[in-house]
Amino acid sequence: MRFSPLVRMSGLAVAALSVATTAFAESNKNGPTDGDIGFQRSVTPVMDSITGFNNYWLVPIMIGIVVIVTVLMVYIMIRFRAKANPEPSKVTHNTMLEVVWTLVPVIILMALAVPSMKLLYFADVVPEAGLVIKATGNTWNWEYSYPDYEDKVDSYISSIVDIPHDEKRVNGEALTHDQIIAKLGADLGGRPYLLATDAPLVVPVDTIVKVLVTSNNNIHAFAVPQFGIKIDAVPGRINETWFKVKAGEEATYYGQCSEICGVNHAFMPIEVQVVSKAEFKRWIANGGSFTTQYSQNTIGGTQTATAQ
Repeated sequence: MRFSPLVRMSGLAVAALSVATTAFAESNKNGPTDGDIGFQRSVTPVMDSITGFNNYWLVPIMIGIVVIVTVLMVYIMIRFRAKANPEPSKVTHNTMLEVVWTLVPVIILMALAVPSMKLLYFADVVPEAGLVIKATGNTWNWEYSYPDYEDKVDSYISSIVDIPHDEKRVNGEALTHDQIIAKLGADLGGRPYLLATDAPLVVPVDTIVKVLVTSNNNIHAFAVPQFGIKIDAVPGRINETWFKVKAGEEATYYGQCSEICGVNHAFMPIEVQVVSKAEFKRWIANGGSFTTQYSQNTIGGTQTATAQ
């Protein structure tokens, strides 16, 4: 058959592209990186499941559909071109073809329903937590509190590390990205601009952390890509999610408000510092500080006291 080589070619293309896409989707870095495609590196069981579902279900199916449709289009353009068919076909429909292109998408969606529902259930049901934190959205920063340790750690505001907006223009000219980073200098400390905060959320590694999320004003969303969490912060309502950073993954991770919430929506980052269990106990015992020194940071024209 003339069509069989095209079928074989499409099968090989699907396999090759699936392997290549899966490789590109994996990264050994934390946070967003220029030039990367796919998800950020997973550090939690939920994000492991999301990455696996994407890499081994969604991507191969999408690639297969694209390749098969492309091969069919090429075949149609060659087989039924005007030169090869001076007499145009009078066929208006094909019952079998219509049944196939209706049933195949239904079967694909039914097949995807099983792993996707299992994943949704896994992410939605909060297991017994070793730590509870509360994240409250404000305009435009986050307030963190530790209900389990409210007698030891006061709630605190986490704001973006930035210069006041009126200082971002000099003689009518807007400062460049590099100029802003240079002005921030040590305050940024090598962390990514627009993601660094003056007071990160501190949590222990290898611990189930339940996050209670709400808002004091308009709707926000608490999202950390490497944890696989994203949940709305709604005034008057408490939503909950959870994460567990795997052992050996002590580091700093970043997220952002992911619900358009006003003029400074882009300046509402989330910074999570994951430390060892012993270090977290020391942080709690020290009143929510790694040292006893406090500093005043000017953020957007307002001053906030933060533990160092």
